[in-house]
Parts: sequence; structure tokens; C-alpha cells
Amino acid sequence: SAAPAVKAQAGGTAVLERPEVVTRSAAGTRDVPDGPGAAGGTFKGDLYGRIAVSLTVVAFLVEAGGVITRALSVQRAPWANMYEFSITFSTVAVGSYLVLLALKKNVRWIGLPLVTTVLLDLGIAVTTLYTDSDQLVPALHSYWLWIHVSTAILCGAVFYLGAVGTILYLFRDSYENKLASGGTPGKFASSVMERLPSAASLDKFSYRINAAVFPLWTFTIIAGAIWAGDAWGRYWGWDPKEVWSFITWVAYAAYLHARATAGWKGRKAAYLALLAFACWLFNYYGVNIFVSGLHSYAGV
Repeated sequence: SAAPAVKAQAGGTAVLERPEVVTRSAAGTRDVPDGPGAAGGTFKGDLYGRIAVSLTVVAFLVEAGGVITRALSVQRAPWANMYEFSITFSTVAVGSYLVLLALKKNVRWIGLPLVTTVLLDLGIAVTTLYTDSDQLVPALHSYWLWIHVSTAILCGAVFYLGAVGTILYLFRDSYENKLASGGTPGKFASSVMERLPSAASLDKFSYRINAAVFPLWTFTIIAGAIWAGDAWGRYWGWDPKEVWSFITWVAYAAYLHARATAGWKGRKAAYLALLAFACWLFNYYGVNIFVSGLHSYAGV
């Protein structure tokens, strides 16, 4: 960085001026400005974007209504099996996105991939994971169902937003690298990539959102251990769900540590973040469907 400038004041006193600081998300990151956003910087694009957000709000309210009616039909927390977890997860993911918009955060760019994958999740929930309303097994009759599973859903939804940001970062970074090397991206790729924030901004978004929710994931594991102590008489028993929850914790801890280390910023850290989210996905789908354990009683 440049040496601080020396400025002389009246009376012959010399003071050091604070040098300008340029913050980058990764070593060697280019100073590339953010794109104009999902609207493309046009009035018509902004109008379509506002309509899309309005429809997303309506869809969120309908989906939230579905979760509430499910809770009323079973008279309990509506996340005791994979179907209920999935529909609540989708609702919370969209709700988190809308909260960021309400806080005036520049995140409209995440709307299309978010809504598309949420529709996929809901499709799987309705066609494959659906189960009729039913009461809980005795082990689940606890207030910890409200605490432990709800925090797991919230963490998963926010981790998902971070994963989407990471994937878009990788695409945008490749696009910027191609431009920097003199390449000419295709017209469609340019149209999409130019609307996104810069790779540096996407990298920061993903890191900050993962870092913000990581303490809550830590609490989720601790709450699960306390509940296990009440339900099964031991806090930890190396059940597959417990093991993969811990593996997910280790993966995100490694990512956050690597992201704070100079040699593991940028694409390397991004791959590690996606690996961590893949662990979370396997903990949900893989363990629940393919691995038997003490958490298998909830069914799919």
C-alpha cells in the first residue's frame, strides 16, 4: 500500500494523513464495479423486477399459510418429517430473501435462482416426500422440537442463500477473468453477468451471510445434544444425523477460517463453502433417506 502522505500545518507541525484504504474480498481482486442489478438499469426492467418481487411476496404468504394450516391440522410444530421440513425450509428461505429486500439490501439479483430452486424443492416435497398429517412419536413430544428444528431450518435457509451467492460468484469471477484476459463472452452470458454485483461483492455477501448464521448452527447442535439427553439419556451417541451435523459444522468452520486466511480467499474458499453446504444437504436428504438411525422415526 502507498505510504501515508505528510501534510504540514501552521506552526511547522507535520501530521500524517490517513491513506485511502481499498477493501478487496480476495488477494488480486480487480476493482470492478457492481452491475446495474437485475433490472438492467432500465425503467421497464425495474418495473418487471417490482412485479416479480410482488408475486414472490404473494407466493410467500400462500406458502406460509400452508405451513400454518399444516400446524393447525396436526396441533404441533409443522416440521416433524421431511415433507414438513421442506415446505418450512422453502418458506423461510424466501422469507429471508424478502427480509433482506425490506432492509434495503441490494439482493434482488438472487431472486430468480432462489425462486427456481424453491419451486424444485416444493415439487420434490409434494411428489416424493409428502406424508399425511399424523401425531408424533413419544420421543418428539418436547418443547425442543420448536427450538432445535426451527433453528436448523433457519440455518439451512440462510446457508442456502450463501451457497447461491457463492455459485454466482464463481460464474461472475470466471466472466471477469475472461474479460481481463481479452476474451469475448457470449451475448447471453454478458447480459446475465453484467447485471450481477462484482465478483468481490458476491464473495463478501456469501462470506458475511455464512459467518452470521454459523453461531446459530453451533447452537442448533448444542440444542440437539440437550434434547438427546432428555429423550435418550445421552447427549451424544454418534448417530448418523449427529455425526453429519458435526461434519457440517467442521466444514463451515474450516471455510470461515480459510476465508479469513490470505491464501484461501476467492475461488478456493468458494469451493470449500459449497462443500460445506453439500454436507448440509447430505445431512438432510442422504442421512434421512439412505441411512438408518435414531432420527429415522420421523419418516420421509
